[in-house]
Amino acid sequence: MPTLCGSAGHTARPVWRDACYRRRVRWLLVLWDVDFTLINAGGVGARLYRMVFRDMFGTELPGAADMAGRTDRAIVLDTLARAGIPEPRQHLDQFLARLAALAPTGHELAVQHSRALPGAAAALDALAAFAPGRDNAGRAGTGHGQEGGPAPGLDGTGDGAPDVRVVQSVLTGNVRRMAEMKLRAVGLDAHLDLDAGAYGDSHEVRSELVHLARGNAARKYGRDFSGAATVLVGDTPLDVAAAQATGARAVAVATGGTKADELAESGADVVLPDLTDTAAVVSAILAMPDP
Repeated sequence: MPTLCGSAGHTARPVWRDACYRRRVRWLLVLWDVDFTLINAGGVGARLYRMVFRDMFGTELPGAADMAGRTDRAIVLDTLARAGIPEPRQHLDQFLARLAALAPTGHELAVQHSRALPGAAAALDALAAFAPGRDNAGRAGTGHGQEGGPAPGLDGTGDGAPDVRVVQSVLTGNVRRMAEMKLRAVGLDAHLDLDAGAYGDSHEVRSELVHLARGNAARKYGRDFSGAATVLVGDTPLDVAAAQATGARAVAVATGGTKADELAESGADVVLPDLTDTAAVVSAILAMPDP
């Protein structure tokens, strides 16, 4: 059954519904992980953890918990428990609030120590051609945009391919202010609708963030992003697991500490070595799921 094309919560008139069906518009919510998928933050997050811990408890942090693929809520709880802090959950919200308040300091550190990973900017730029409202929002696989211009990185396969609209946001373990700071410091925030994403201060479990992001995007764009209409791009098995738990597609990149074969074994739909092949990145993200 085709999705109705009216506004969220309203029934579209049949003539509009049929017109939308003929055009076969396909909407995708692309949720990028931040650390080691789009950027290398240069250890800024760990430095800020140490600063907050010292301010709150008057001593040096013995060591932070493993951060790869996890949310800040989970990382903080684990870090405090490992440091011997009694009843760590009582300190969780205060720790997260102080971490968010350090975003200006973090920005200065990120400008000095962080960098966008190779191909990240080009991948975001290429997918931005399919953004809602863009004149050249393209048809996947046709090689042509809505107004006849080229759709970047795609080969022509005929006129029957669906129109695609892509909303790009993030699904990250970072608290929101830290995610915004990191992306802004390396100039990767322009094409990301950060209101449509989800962040590590909202839930301890990464898969729950997928539901939150879908809800945010659905309210803003009036579309249903359930199932394979959501694509997670990340560098850890936990990113892949979050996609599997929520019926989303997983595009994994071996740019963090997990090797490509491990990401494949974790069940990723597509595994890329990195983001440097823009055409391959766009093709992987826009690919139609198996029937």
